Amino acid sequence: VQLVESGGGSVQAGESLRLSCAADGYTFSSHCVGWFRQAETKEREGVAAIDADGRANYADSVRGRLTISKDSTRTTLILQMNNLRPDDTAMYYCAAKRQCSDAEWTYWGQGTQVTVS
Repeated sequence: VQLVESGGGSVQAGESLRLSCAADGYTFSSHCVGWFRQAETKEREGVAAIDADGRANYADSVRGRLTISKDSTRTTLILQMNNLRPDDTAMYYCAAKRQCSDAEWTYWGQGTQVTVS
């Protein structure tokens, strides 16, 4: 299983980005998938997750600005990022596991950099 993120870049505060996570050999339809981020000198933190039924959860810092979704093929995870702020600057990773109640995330992508100035 391979997860590949794309869509990162450098933007100005208030602008938008759309991150994608493509799954090779994996479908998200019956699994829990999510986005994490790690800024320099900070711990990795969860941003958003969505379960097999489409229920989403968000970190307080991004709720209302970021939206997680799966595309119709259930092989691509999307993170729509609006009204970006400088403190959103980080490497963003997608991850997947069987159920959201599982303790550990099983699969990880390599990350895509988001820089907001």
